[in-house]
Amino acid sequence: MCADINYQVQSDYVHRLHQLFGNKGTKHLDLACGTGPHVRHFIDMGYQSCGLDINQPMLDIAELRCPEADFVLQDMCDFVARQPVDLITCFLYSIHYSDGIERLRSCIASAHAALNKGGLFCFNAVDKTKISNSSVVSHTAYSDNSHFVFSSGWNYCGTGDKQSLKLSIEKNTVEKRQFWQDEHPMVAIRFNELESLLCPLFEVYTFEHDYEKIIPLSANAGNAIFACVKI
Repeated sequence: MCADINYQVQSDYVHRLHQLFGNKGTKHLDLACGTGPHVRHFIDMGYQSCGLDINQPMLDIAELRCPEADFVLQDMCDFVARQPVDLITCFLYSIHYSDGIERLRSCIASAHAALNKGGLFCFNAVDKTKISNSSVVSHTAYSDNSHFVFSSGWNYCGTGDKQSLKLSIEKNTVEKRQFWQDEHPMVAIRFNELESLLCPLFEVYTFEHDYEKIIPLSANAGNAIFACVKI
């Protein structure tokens, strides 16, 4: 499912942002860390990294991948860090798993409380007004003599603070074809609304969704990277 994601490039990009805007400390927490691929890269860059997620089987894999790190089963919308950190990340649009504005507000407050002064909270997000329900991203992968096709796309009804992420997986082998579909409820928000939640607690910088270059966000962008420095 994640075969085309360049975790190294994403991690390097956020490290650069932390050097430019953060406090340059090395204590790192990854929200919705999954199986820990980003945590692995941050450890390799010299960070004291840890992660949290609500899925214990994923955390079990993360612990094997990153035995040096601490992982905890927590909800990112209401978490308490074991110790203050300098950098908090939330990759792969996972900030939207805060299902509803109030839970998103709670997630932001939890991140602020967990950061040291001048620490950086970095995540990517999508603006609900720029979503095209017909737009789908797909890629293929091969594993254990099987060919997989993974597709995902945002869906927004046009009103309110709820949207969904629609997923499909197709698996083809010599013997048979299998197909799965899923839909994840997520928070829908405009970028200006998101900034209004962040600005009382953070100095907020927004950038184009390009992990190769640090570029200010254009006016019509629908995807963005947020770099938020604790005030």
